[in-house]
Amino acid sequence: MTSEPPEMRASDAERERVAERLRDAVAEGRLDMDEFEQRLDAAYTARTHGELEPLVRDLPAPGAAGVPAVASARTAAWAERVGGPATSKVAFAFWGGFRRRGTWTIGRKFTAVTLMGGGELDLREARFEDRETVIDCFAIMGGVQVVVPPGLNVEVRGIGLMGGFDEHGSVEAEPDPDAPRVIVRGLALMGGVGLERKRTRAEKQRLKLERQERERAARNLSKGDDRKELGGGA
Repeated sequence: MTSEPPEMRASDAERERVAERLRDAVAEGRLDMDEFEQRLDAAYTARTHGELEPLVRDLPAPGAAGVPAVASARTAAWAERVGGPATSKVAFAFWGGFRRRGTWTIGRKFTAVTLMGGGELDLREARFEDRETVIDCFAIMGGVQVVVPPGLNVEVRGIGLMGGFDEHGSVEAEPDPDAPRVIVRGLALMGGVGLERKRTRAEKQRLKLERQERERAARNLSKGDDRKELGGGA
């Protein structure tokens, strides 16, 4: 915040700057979700600098030396997911299926084979043995579905013969340069390998809550303006 008098009226831009600092703080783990929601609500309904300043008083100033930015927090989050022994390096399905999901560690080289069967590799909450992972998929009259988080760096190199390698997703996002790299390659013969970018349920819920809080704060601010107009007119 600036050194403006506390009774100075706050602008929309100043409210948004405070909201952005709060989002940075929750991303860095400085605020839990409940406190973040309370402060965000207060930021969008604040009328003066004096109401905004306490919301970020205990948070580091933007660009402060030694303070990790949001990008640094993301880098640390990815780094925590790299390393350790692999819990799975091979998956095979014949007239059946396999599934790897939740918290598991994928090997730096992983082989998935389906023969008249199907399989799913969900990397949204997975750990990685190394920063680069190669997944060899061989789908023969079967299929393999690879699910990844939006920011993961993924390259698809597979070949389809009377089948296909397809990349699609429920979300579009730019790959995070700090994220591990995954290469999906192999062969689909009368079968298919699909790559899908998809958020976790927890991430969807967090984004939904943030959107609801912003909408509720905007409604409260609008109601406050209406009450002030009525009071002034009296």
